Order: sequence, then C-alpha cells, then structure tokens
Amino acid sequence: MSMYDRSSPTGLEAVDEWDGGVGWLPHPEEDGRRACHALRGSNGGVWLFDPIDAPGVDELVCDLGTVVGVAVCSNWHARDAGVFARRHDVPVYVPRWMDRIEERIDARVRRYDGELGDSGFRISRLDPLPGWREAVAYRESDGTLYVPDVVSSAKGTPVGEERVGLFLTARLFPPRETFTEFDPERILFGHGTGCFEDASAALDRALDGSRRRFPRALLRNGPEQLRALVGAVRD
Repeated sequence: MSMYDRSSPTGLEAVDEWDGGVGWLPHPEEDGRRACHALRGSNGGVWLFDPIDAPGVDELVCDLGTVVGVAVCSNWHARDAGVFARRHDVPVYVPRWMDRIEERIDARVRRYDGELGDSGFRISRLDPLPGWREAVAYRESDGTLYVPDVVSSAKGTPVGEERVGLFLTARLFPPRETFTEFDPERILFGHGTGCFEDASAALDRALDGSRRRFPRALLRNGPEQLRALVGAVRD
C-alpha cells in the first residue's frame, strides 16, 4: 500500500462527525491516512481545513452551511486548497509566516496572524524540523483542537497504549509550551481519525511520555515515518 495515493479519489470515508463539523478521508486505504475537515465557524460559516477533493465532498459539507474560507495549516498541505477556494469563491487563509503555499495553489490567498478570520480558532506556530512549519488551531469556546502533522492517530505514530502520538522527530523535545494551554474536548488531525474521548488526557499522555517512549517508537515507527517524510517531499 502506498503512503500517499496521488490518483483521483473514487469516493471518500466520512469521519469525525459531530454537531460542529465533519471530516473525510479521500483515500481511506492509504497508509498516510490524510484527513480533511469542514468545521462550522463561530459566526455560522463553514471553514475547510487542509481539504482534498473527492466525490461526495460537496454533499458532505453542504449540510453544515456556506463555505466562507479554506485554511491551510501546514506548509506541506497545499493539497486541493485552490480547487475549493475557486469552487466556493473564497480566499485561502495562510499564516503570514508560512511558506511554500502560494506557488502551489491558483487562488486568492489571504495572510493573517493569530485569529483565523471569524472562525473562532486561534493558531499557534510550530516548526518541528527545518523546512516544516505548521499551524495548530484551537477554539476555546468548544474545545476543538486541530493538529496538521506533529500529533496524529495514524498508523506509525502512537506506540504502546498511546491513543495519539507525536511524530518521531518531536518526541525528544515535545512542544509542551504550545499545547499546555489547551484543554481539548476533541482533537482533529491532518492524518488519521480524531480523538473524541478523554481528548485532553490522551494529549497529555502523548506529551508526557514521548521522550521515554522514543526508543520504542524509533524501532516500531521509524521506517514508517521515514516513508511518510519521503512521500511528502515527493509531493
């Protein structure tokens, strides 16, 4: 099975459904488990996070409301942001400090700092590796946390009893200063299905034990995560 399936999706798998949003996997069988989300903003409009187009997406999203923006939250997640922005005649929102995106999409780009439009989400910057920048988005009003890459539930990231885990390169120096202020009710990921049960405890466990479990993670997940990095660079 490929890490990232670059062919056109033939369908999708709906995931992470609750009153305020829904997610989908455009290629459910791929090892990388790329996930996309449509989230209702604080003022009622719908925001698309790191979306990939697939048959059935429009029907999945339309029940939430009108799309008002597309958010790119990793400099490796240009994905189909431009396709959705043109379809809905909305801008692609990119943090002011994020690179690599504008040259990879054909759509209006709106740069911002701090708050993501009127979505209610506030972003925090993470630089897990040189050349890798991501925006962690958190909305305190309903406890929704979105993490594009560095934390994931996808195969090859958690180890042992972890329900979510850190990417291998972040385990030795876990970004506690970024996540310590969050108390999530749910965690959504750019890879894998979300965590909806005791989400805050799952995140704390991932951060607190990341360094101790590094040797085990290296042996178990090292080859898988190397494949993920190589697959992303080839995008």
